[in-house]
Amino acid sequence: MFVYADNAATTSVSKTALDAMMPYLTTLYGNPSSLYSFAQKAKEALEEARQTVADIIGAQPKEIYFTSGGSEADNQAIVSMAKFGALKGKKHLISTKFEHHAVLHTLKQLEKQGFEVTLLDVHEDGVVRLEDVEAAIREDTALVTVMFANNEIGTVQPIKEIGALCRSKGIPFHTDAVQAAGHMPINVQEMNIDLLSMSGHKFHAPKGVGVLYAKKGMPLFNIIEGGAQERGKRAGTENIPGIVALAAALKESVDNMEANTAKIIPMRDKLFAELSKIPHSKINGSLEHHVPGTVNMCFEGIEGESLLLLLDSKGVCASSGSACTSGSLDPSHVLLAIGLPHEVAHGSLRLSIGEYNTMEEIDHIIEVVPGVVEYLRSISPVWEELENGKRKHLI
Repeated sequence: MFVYADNAATTSVSKTALDAMMPYLTTLYGNPSSLYSFAQKAKEALEEARQTVADIIGAQPKEIYFTSGGSEADNQAIVSMAKFGALKGKKHLISTKFEHHAVLHTLKQLEKQGFEVTLLDVHEDGVVRLEDVEAAIREDTALVTVMFANNEIGTVQPIKEIGALCRSKGIPFHTDAVQAAGHMPINVQEMNIDLLSMSGHKFHAPKGVGVLYAKKGMPLFNIIEGGAQERGKRAGTENIPGIVALAAALKESVDNMEANTAKIIPMRDKLFAELSKIPHSKINGSLEHHVPGTVNMCFEGIEGESLLLLLDSKGVCASSGSACTSGSLDPSHVLLAIGLPHEVAHGSLRLSIGEYNTMEEIDHIIEVVPGVVEYLRSISPVWEELENGKRKHLI
């Protein structure tokens, strides 16, 4: 059996999204910046998509900017607020230790430019405390950026409360909502969000298209120069097929959110319940504040890379906190941020399921994971030392 359980990495393109985009790849291929009527059909589709996205998140169409994805949206939001803050003598930025690298690496670059960055703890449950945000705010704070839902452990942050705090202090608030959009209700007005990022391929749109929401009055600085597209804030001919598909996929996901969540949560909970029976295993992150489909666990005495490869041989696509694809053996910064020791964080497994998964697939995962863990432990010198008492079990 083949089981795709890595939906937090990317999702398949839905039929709805594919059908929506096909005309703009074939017959309606005009450039929306051109004036003739053929091209204006593409322009109309662009603005309809903008209206759709705006309506879904409680925004105005002029507050929606289409990007190449979540990383670009994160970069533009953070760099813009940093530059605007610097003009007023404010060069302090607040975020968390377990943000996506699109945020963390942008902040690191800004540090090199003279900005000061405070990264908040996220505690063992993977949830930011409102009082920690408040304590970190200073007179020169230019931006608070806290992700909506974590991409590795799935914990959801108190976004509405953080936004209200920032608004009371007159500080712009940005959230990376890449893992939340299409899976959780989002209303930027009710949640006090000034800037928000999302990425289409996380909710069944194609890769290469995303959204930056910027509340009216939030100044945006260009990170791509060129033409006057996106009201002069994001140069480059718009990706009309991708944008149309994103709007269609987002609407479909939101329209079916209640039904999808009702299907996904029992599958997720069964994974947690059954995989937790493996000795010396640990669930990572709060289950109370959690996205529907993410399961993150650690198994002591094994390496995540080996776990993924053996699961792949048994037809299961999953991911690990260990950065094996980058050639690094360092464990996940997210797992370290919630206080896990290196030895434990190395043995992590993320399973992220969606509405296209089935309970039969979940049963297959439950069937193969324990055997793979047992095999890896049987050939692990570390596990032998743990079992012989030469090392102390940490889980």
